[in-house]
Amino acid sequence: MGSELRFLLNDTEIRLSEAGSRDTLLDFLRLNRRLTGTKEGCAEGDCGACTVLVGRLHHGHLHYEPINACIRFLASCHGCHIVTVEHLRGPQGSLHPVQAAMVEHHGSQCGFCTPGFVMALYGLWMANPRPDMGAIETALQGNLCRCTGYEPIVKAAFAASEAGGQHMDALSVERERITATLAAIPQERVEIARGDDRAILPKDAADLAQVLAENPKATIVAGATDVGLWVTKFLKDISPAVFIGHLADLKRIEITPGQITIGAGVTYTEFEPFVLAHFPEALDYWRRIGGWQVRNAGTIGGNVANGSPIGETPPLLIALGATMTLRNATGTRDVAVEDYFVAYGKQDRLPGEFVESIHVPLKGDALIAAYKVSKRLHADITASAAAFRVETDGATIIDARVAFGGMAATPKRAAHAEAALKGQPFSAETFEAAAKAVANDFQPLSDWRASAEYRQQLAANFFRRFWLEQSGAEHRLRRVE
Repeated sequence: MGSELRFLLNDTEIRLSEAGSRDTLLDFLRLNRRLTGTKEGCAEGDCGACTVLVGRLHHGHLHYEPINACIRFLASCHGCHIVTVEHLRGPQGSLHPVQAAMVEHHGSQCGFCTPGFVMALYGLWMANPRPDMGAIETALQGNLCRCTGYEPIVKAAFAASEAGGQHMDALSVERERITATLAAIPQERVEIARGDDRAILPKDAADLAQVLAENPKATIVAGATDVGLWVTKFLKDISPAVFIGHLADLKRIEITPGQITIGAGVTYTEFEPFVLAHFPEALDYWRRIGGWQVRNAGTIGGNVANGSPIGETPPLLIALGATMTLRNATGTRDVAVEDYFVAYGKQDRLPGEFVESIHVPLKGDALIAAYKVSKRLHADITASAAAFRVETDGATIIDARVAFGGMAATPKRAAHAEAALKGQPFSAETFEAAAKAVANDFQPLSDWRASAEYRQQLAANFFRRFWLEQSGAEHRLRRVE
């Protein structure tokens, strides 16, 4: 068992024998290391001013992704390479190509958000040397600027792409050394504390089961895209916290005849290629889960396990008929995703249990769709969401599964609306009947995201939109000039 956190920070190896479960990477960078280029804007993973790159070994390959340092706990950095804006440099000490492009195209005004934009664009520049407009917009989803209107930043992204030079970048030149340094960190359980504030990093999934048996009230932390806010916004005590984002055996993705098995630690970004390959109708929905930094950190298993009524993945998983495997020190059991959600804040998870994997049936010939409405298009919390899986022989609806988020205390299927669809003609009239029937399925609340009346109207309109899409008619709102 280890008692040190070990990671690389830029080109320095860090060893810490004392740290608490609630210590954030952002505070460590700014207060401990005086790397103040990384800013705190929102402290909730929303604005991107704190963006850094995190490199982690996965099957021996070193992969870097932008994440939000404000809600990244320091303990989860064990075995990683953290790269801040101070590490960027060009040849002979000149500006890095991304920095130079931002200067040339006036991508900075007040400058507060600029380091975060630079780091997001740096991540894009390294991963995609020839991005199109869609890739650039996706990379900038999680960064907010109140000055520039974004056009100069987009121009800077294209200019950095044209400048090239990735093979001479420090992360390319030093890759072998960094890989060897991270690989040399022992694969063992690590426990570290500051007083009574404890953080535990299990060795693997089996060790995780043992840790939770020993600490049944522990807080499980994967990507921390939600738990991070418990600390930064609500000052919640999460000790002892068990960090699982590093566990390789929770990151497997396995395709077998008829289904995909997803390890609970798989991030949204890691699963996106499989969404594109097997559920392309849901790709736009998937890319609206948070911003790029959130999708790089947040996990599918964590989104389900947390039990939020406005989580994006449960409606889609429920509509697809997914099941999940729960594990503890004595064994495993399988439950349907829809049965996991018992009531608001209550899930069918026993003390010591954790979500190990999720099993998603392939859609076959079924028609699927997923929709989300929020105040902002990108990087915003859901007001209401819906997912559809409809089987038809071309004339008649054979089966229908429709699940909603944001409409009840838990993610939930629309039983009355499904009944209005099953066995009926595949027609506009049938979906109009379902649009009316869904009013009997939910009694939503009014809050600052949406009123109950608005949510009911959304629920009905999702059925109308699904039909319009399937019939090839125009279905998107357009601004009339």
